[in-house]
Amino acid sequence: MHGIIFDIKRYAIHDGPGIRTTVFFKGCPLTCPWCHNPEGIDPSPKVVYRKSKCIGCLECVDACPEKALSAGPDGVRTDEALCNLCGTGVNVCPAGARERVGKTETVASLMAVIRKDVPFFDTSGGGVTFSGGEPLMQAEFLLEVLKTCGKEDIHRALDTTGYTDPDILKKVARHTDLFLFDLKFIDPEKHRHYTGVSNEQILKNLETLVQNDSRVIIRIPLIPGINDDDDNINSTVTLLDHLPQIESVHILPYHGFQKSKYDTFAMNYKARDVNPPSLERVEEIRKRLAGTGLTIEVGG
Repeated sequence: MHGIIFDIKRYAIHDGPGIRTTVFFKGCPLTCPWCHNPEGIDPSPKVVYRKSKCIGCLECVDACPEKALSAGPDGVRTDEALCNLCGTGVNVCPAGARERVGKTETVASLMAVIRKDVPFFDTSGGGVTFSGGEPLMQAEFLLEVLKTCGKEDIHRALDTTGYTDPDILKKVARHTDLFLFDLKFIDPEKHRHYTGVSNEQILKNLETLVQNDSRVIIRIPLIPGINDDDDNINSTVTLLDHLPQIESVHILPYHGFQKSKYDTFAMNYKARDVNPPSLERVEEIRKRLAGTGLTIEVGG
């Protein structure tokens, strides 16, 4: 039993209550143009080469057991057909020009990391948050880790797009203390246009969680010119009016800090021209959502 994890952040304070360890699962079925973790979309492990950091020592070329690396006019080239992602080049690079994105973890190895922060969980009311990517893409591994955390009384939060088979969600919900549920669009066609998938099952899954008394915090990434229009906000208000059991709603204004990640990973950033929303617009939307009677927060 193993999973692919691309990052683990300790002492996180924005992914649920208290001080938390956030575990980022690799792989996501959505392709949101503004994604702040683009390295988590592809489910496969990768090794990223940063030419700007390379000092030309060629230690990685000499050390590669598969002879997959070679020097070229644009730095070190990788023969993808030969590379088995062993990480040797990453380990020997003195300049940090090669970076592994995605590491295989067993339940035991991941729990060993999580347990280090139990004292902080206990004193702050925190715990572990599983994020991504989309953790539900690795549901079997996720479920085993959730069960193990439950046996050790570690609070478990799941940051999810909600895009999964309903039977999988029901199994996971039995071992999850809090859902951080993304809500991007209400209109299914706009959702498909911007994320690549329909939100029909997502909205059904949200309703299922609420009806089964799961603790749910809705997170709304607010992307100017994409989902901050009046139609989407009004539709969101209508949906929330029918979900009074929701614990709270967090508005997450777009910030654009992720732009450098796309450059690092040589990915096309389709939201490069998007600017953060004004404070006035965020406050206007907060007030409109607050009309539902729910607790509305900005950030977190």
